[in-house]
Amino acid sequence: MKKAKVSTLANGLRVVSDAMDTVETVSLGVWVGVGTRNEAAEVNGVSHFLEHMAFKGTERRSARAIAEEIEAVGGYLNAYTSREHTTYYAKVLKEDAPLALDILADILQHSVFDEEEMERERAVIIQEIGQAMDTPDDIIFDRFQATAFPDHPIGRPILGSAEVVRAMKRSTLVGYMRDHYHASRMVLAASGRIEHDALVELAEHAFDQLPSGEPPDGDGVRYEGGEFREARELEQVHLVLGFDGIAFGDADYYALSVLTTLFGGGMSSRLFQEVREKRGLAYNISSFATSYTDGGVFGIYAGTGERDLAELVPVLCDEMMKLGMGVGADEVERARAQLKASILMTLESTSARCELLGHQMLVFGRPIPASEVAEEIEAVDAATVSRVARRLLSSRPAVAAIGPIGRLETYDVISGRLA
Repeated sequence: MKKAKVSTLANGLRVVSDAMDTVETVSLGVWVGVGTRNEAAEVNGVSHFLEHMAFKGTERRSARAIAEEIEAVGGYLNAYTSREHTTYYAKVLKEDAPLALDILADILQHSVFDEEEMERERAVIIQEIGQAMDTPDDIIFDRFQATAFPDHPIGRPILGSAEVVRAMKRSTLVGYMRDHYHASRMVLAASGRIEHDALVELAEHAFDQLPSGEPPDGDGVRYEGGEFREARELEQVHLVLGFDGIAFGDADYYALSVLTTLFGGGMSSRLFQEVREKRGLAYNISSFATSYTDGGVFGIYAGTGERDLAELVPVLCDEMMKLGMGVGADEVERARAQLKASILMTLESTSARCELLGHQMLVFGRPIPASEVAEEIEAVDAATVSRVARRLLSSRPAVAAIGPIGRLETYDVISGRLA
C-alpha cells in the first residue's frame, strides 16, 4: 500500500490523498472540524441544518443542478453531521474527480441559502426529528448522551429540537458558516485513482475563496453521568448503561477498542454469550465506545422485554465488574484479530479509506498507517484491558431507559452494583 500524501494550501486547507491504482473510482470529501459541540443552546441543530442547506443551491447552481450534474456522471454526493465534525463527500469515476471537487468547493463557498429552499428543508428536518422521536432504539442514544454530558454542548442532539429548528433564521446559518467554515479547520481527503499533485492543483483553484480563519477554542468535555427514564408503552425496554470514556489521543485509546470488541463486539463477545446465548435476556446486546478530542463515553446497549429487565441489569453490572477482575489471553487475542481484520477490510474500499484519512487528519493531524494501528492493537494485553475496565468503572454511571421501565432498579441500586 502506498503512503498517503499530505499538502497544505496557502490558505491553510490541508489536502491528503491515498492512491489506489487497482480501482477506477475516486472518493473525496471535505471534513470540517465543527459540529454539535460548537453550537450555543439557542441554535442547537444549526450544524445539521447548514449541512442540509449546502445542497440547496449556490451562486452558479440550483439545488436541482447540483443533483443532476453529479448523477449525470453516475456519481454520488452526500453529507453528515456529528458532534465534532461535518463532512461533505462524493464518489465518482476517476475522470470525474474534477467535477466532484468543483461541486464540493462550490457548495462550501458559494451557497446562497435561498429562503424558499430553507423553508422546505426546515420542514424536512422537523420530519427527521419526529422520526427519530418515534424510534426508541435511535433516540435512546441522544437521551444517554444528554445524561452523560448534561451541561455541555456535546450532550445535545445533533438534529436539535423542532422548536429551535422552527425558529432558525437564514442569518444564523450564514453567520455560523462564516464563523466556523475556515480553511484552518478543514481537510480535503481523497482515495482511489487520483494523483496527489493534480488534486492539490485543482484544490488551489477550487477553494480560492475559502477564508483562512483560526483554529477554534474548545470548551472541554465534562462527563457527569446520572439517569434518564421515560415510561412508554412499547414491546421492549431500550436501555443504555455507560461510563466516562477515553479521548482519541489518550494512551488507552487502543486498549479501549480491544475491550469494547471483547466485551460486546460480536457473537463471541462476553455480553452476547452471557446475555443472549446463555440467558436469552435480549435480542440486541452490544457495547460501544465513542471518543472525542478531549473525552469520550463507553456504553452498553440492550433491548429487552419488560419481564426480563429485572434480571438483565444485574447481569450487565456483574459482567462489567468481571472485566475489571481479569480477562483471558485467548479472548484478548480474538478481539485483536477482529480489529486488525476490520482495518484490512476497510482498506479495500475507497470510501472507507477516504473517511479514515479525513478523520485522522482532523483528530490526529496526520494520516496513520494501518501498520502503526495494528502495532498499537497488538501491544494491548489482558492486564491492560482489565486496568482500562477499572478506569471506566471509577466514573459515575450514566443510565438511560425508554419503554415499560417499571422493573428497572433505582439509580442508587445500579450504582451500588458497580462500586
